[in-house]
Amino acid sequence: MKRIRKVLVLVSLLLVLSVVFTGCANRDSSPQGIDELTGSKDTSSQLSGTINIVGSTSVTPVAESLGQEFSKLYKGVNIDIQGVGSTAGIKAAIDGTADIGMSSRNLKDEEKATGVKEYTIAYDGIVIAVHPNNPVEDLDMETIQKIFSGELTNWKELGGDDQEILVISREEGSGTRGAFEEILELQEKDGSGNTLSIVKKDALIADGNGAVKANIVSKENSIGYVSLSYLDEMVKGIKVEGVEATVDTIQKGEYKISRPFYMLTMDEETDLIKAFIDFTLSDEGQKIVGENQVPIKQ
Repeated sequence: MKRIRKVLVLVSLLLVLSVVFTGCANRDSSPQGIDELTGSKDTSSQLSGTINIVGSTSVTPVAESLGQEFSKLYKGVNIDIQGVGSTAGIKAAIDGTADIGMSSRNLKDEEKATGVKEYTIAYDGIVIAVHPNNPVEDLDMETIQKIFSGELTNWKELGGDDQEILVISREEGSGTRGAFEEILELQEKDGSGNTLSIVKKDALIADGNGAVKANIVSKENSIGYVSLSYLDEMVKGIKVEGVEATVDTIQKGEYKISRPFYMLTMDEETDLIKAFIDFTLSDEGQKIVGENQVPIKQ
């Protein structure tokens, strides 16, 4: 009888140990990052680190929105974004002082020759902006060119009040300025083939989209240009040849003053940088882009 009890105890012990080891094996074989209860993927443990993004102030709001959503997916990721202008962003990407550069202008041949990678992430409209009290609603391309070159100098010539037109432009190196001048033919070549701006010499120069908008708000006789994402009730967007700047009109090619947005990388991308670029170009990323800009995926 005692011998039978010992055998039963031994068998029971072996069964208990078998269950314990089987449970451990099952837990160890679960894919890393998968929640055992819900079966959902735990992305927060997969990527970590900091992404430094530098460049165009026009691209900055889009990058910030993308960065916020990316950081929600990957809790260990911090994204630092600095809007300092397209030229500075291109340089930062090329020399490695930034992980990703942002540009709202096309790259020059010498910049492309470095091997920098270009990713088109969106399209943008450059909005002609005036003070909300300005009665002018619509301008054609030729008239805009004449205003910024200084050929037209008073609002009364355009159906507005008898006031001098105060032209506000952007700083040198601005991608918005470069695109605006190229589209409006506000550039010319000198004897050496260098490109020169023909925007009126006494134009007020503002450093960044935000500064342009602030100057327009405080000066009723002013006119400037800002990226579509900066347009709000504080300034009035002027129609161009009857077409208002909207995501829809830019997407359809109806609004004439538009340009691409780029993100730039150099050399071999880390898994973290590649993941952010892939997210930006994904359907989810392009949905975020489309909230204020024109996505590349329609």
